[in-house]
Amino acid sequence: MTGQDLVLVAAAALWGAASGTLLPRAAYRFSAPAGEPWRTACPADHPLGGWLGRARCAACATAGAAQDAPLTPAQADAPEPAADDGAEPDPGAPRPPASGPRAAHGPRTAPLAVATALVCAALAGATGTRPELVVWLLLAPVGVLLAAVDFRVQRLPDPLTLPFAAAALALLGGAALLPEHAGDWLTALYASLALGAGYFVLFLVNPGGMGFGDVKLALGAGAVLGWYGWPTVLLGTFAGFLLGALYGGALVVVRRAGRKTAIAFGPFLIAGAFAALLVGAYTA
Repeated sequence: MTGQDLVLVAAAALWGAASGTLLPRAAYRFSAPAGEPWRTACPADHPLGGWLGRARCAACATAGAAQDAPLTPAQADAPEPAADDGAEPDPGAPRPPASGPRAAHGPRTAPLAVATALVCAALAGATGTRPELVVWLLLAPVGVLLAAVDFRVQRLPDPLTLPFAAAALALLGGAALLPEHAGDWLTALYASLALGAGYFVLFLVNPGGMGFGDVKLALGAGAVLGWYGWPTVLLGTFAGFLLGALYGGALVVVRRAGRKTAIAFGPFLIAGAFAALLVGAYTA
């Protein structure tokens, strides 16, 4: 690997780390069970807006800091509260902060930043300076976010999956107009439709084992994989199912799941696509 390649990989890793630090708030807000609206409040029911950055509630942090403040002489001399007499709590009373002074909710920042940095660095090492690298680096944080959300609540949000597919095709269309690209946009389009259709058939055959969110995610995965040709599409599809089967089998072996227990397939679909994309980029 040349010095230029090392600089490229380092820059991609820095981009991944920076973009990964912006994901926790979105991961927390999107991690709502199926059928429920996206989260707009922290566990203590304080409003939580915005989509980027840490999932930190200012109200919880303020309350937590107040709880940790040293007692004044008057507070220290105050009598202890009466013992619990079994009375029901007041339902209108405010709920205590969920996580103390830090008041950070959802996934931690460091794992998401590290995962995104590693993904971006690997993509840069495999793709080099070809123009499609910009596409991979822009899509990688969304892929990490989708995997995190699906792993937490077994749900792939429409506001992420469908724009992911559209953005992949649009960005790859732009890359196809630049010199030195190593893929084919029409194959990406056809692969997107084919993989989406294939997953849709699986959904119709076994709705309990394949969610409709996976069908929508397959549209974007097919576009990304199809850029490097049909062998890459087949490799990514096989790798996703293999990884999912290995994970499910491991859960059965350690008795954390049964043979019919549903698992989140999105992370494995994404992981398989990522592995095949590295192979396709490196061999293109």
